[in-house]
Amino acid sequence: MSWSKLQQQLDSFLAPSLKGKVEYRSTSYRYVPDKAGTCHITVDKKNILNMSDKSNRIRWYQNDQEIKNDPNLQIPVSEAEIEAVRQSAKGPIPEDRLVVMARSRKSTEHAKELLAAQAALTKSNFVATANKFLAASIEESLDSPDILLNILALVDKRVGKKRISNMSETVKLKHPIVQYFYELRRRA
Repeated sequence: MSWSKLQQQLDSFLAPSLKGKVEYRSTSYRYVPDKAGTCHITVDKKNILNMSDKSNRIRWYQNDQEIKNDPNLQIPVSEAEIEAVRQSAKGPIPEDRLVVMARSRKSTEHAKELLAAQAALTKSNFVATANKFLAASIEESLDSPDILLNILALVDKRVGKKRISNMSETVKLKHPIVQYFYELRRRA
């Protein structure tokens, strides 16, 4: 499918409150077949989704320690995760320490997932991901570890206000760019 047709389809799924505000752009390299090209999603004519742009406000992590030390990431811990730490411990551990240990385990796993999703985004072909989005259900796109699928689903008109408000806890565990588009959609 050509880019212009794909762009029209993506624009047709854009939430009415974001029309004219969010735009999709793609660059490709005609004479370099092994280069996938890049995608840009702009909000109010400002380039928001472009990892190589150092001037944008979205934080792109360089390593897992940077993610674990980010004060903006809040990682909730469930009772089951605390109980798993308690079971794996060899002796009695104070309750507050169990929470710290469970949060540390979860933040390590979360950091690895975020870095993997971020790395996949740099290598992704926007056109292939957009076609995958158009063929998949909204639930699959929202639950996917793929950052670009999450963003396309969040700005989709098929995701209603109630679903957006119910996602507040799950979005906290997503990449900052997904959180940005979640807030943009929530406010629109």
